[in-house]
Amino acid sequence: MVGFMRKTLLLLMIFMFACRSFADDEITVAAAADLNYALNQLASRFEATSGTKVKVSYGASGNLFSQIQSGAPFDLFFSADEDYPTKLAAAGIADASSLRIYALGHLVLWVPNNSPFDPEKLQMEVLTQPAVTRVAIANPQHAPYGRAAMAALQHFGLKDKVAGKLVFGENISQAAQFVQSGNAQAGLIAMSLAKSPAMVSAGKFWVLPADAYPELKQVVVVISASKNKKAAQAFLDFVVSPEGADRLRKYGLTPPAKPQ
Repeated sequence: MVGFMRKTLLLLMIFMFACRSFADDEITVAAAADLNYALNQLASRFEATSGTKVKVSYGASGNLFSQIQSGAPFDLFFSADEDYPTKLAAAGIADASSLRIYALGHLVLWVPNNSPFDPEKLQMEVLTQPAVTRVAIANPQHAPYGRAAMAALQHFGLKDKVAGKLVFGENISQAAQFVQSGNAQAGLIAMSLAKSPAMVSAGKFWVLPADAYPELKQVVVVISASKNKKAAQAFLDFVVSPEGADRLRKYGLTPPAKPQ
């Protein structure tokens, strides 16, 4: 009986160690939807070199922020703005010492290839054309790119003129899908999505001037309750490394001017 109990205890200890080892080889990341393409590639590269699996959940930054506030078991949070990570750090939910800007985001006006309008020539006047009846943007209530789009409309004096045309994606990725699929004739979306292979081949875009909306400082932070902070910090460091910055730049996500 004693031998059986010892054997059972030994097996239990081996199982617990195996589970802990497995957990140490995996991190769960919450990421803004504009990172869908760039971060997937970075995660694959990191997995290949480190052996640590990276599971990424994409969504609107505000929705991910709410999930983390409610205790969602993420190790790392890549936001499309600086406000949400800063609030988490201030509340002790995220590690303030890990907080840093990983990229600056950019807003573009995107139209499909079959559009009769050239966004480079007409710029924001594309949105006032009678044939453009739906303009896709992310929901400004919880998506930083949605707030940037509304600020740009205000900047160009078009907020009231196009208010009735706006259709809102749950996040910036869904807004891009609306215009790519033809459910909207134009969209104000993230450059990082406009430069994705699918959208490059399907449409054309104009980059809005930087002074048309508040700067999109995209910030990352390690979550305080993370069970694998070492691996989370390693992935964060990889994303902001020269190799990571080159990948982000390919998708129009500009590295910060000064090291953060």
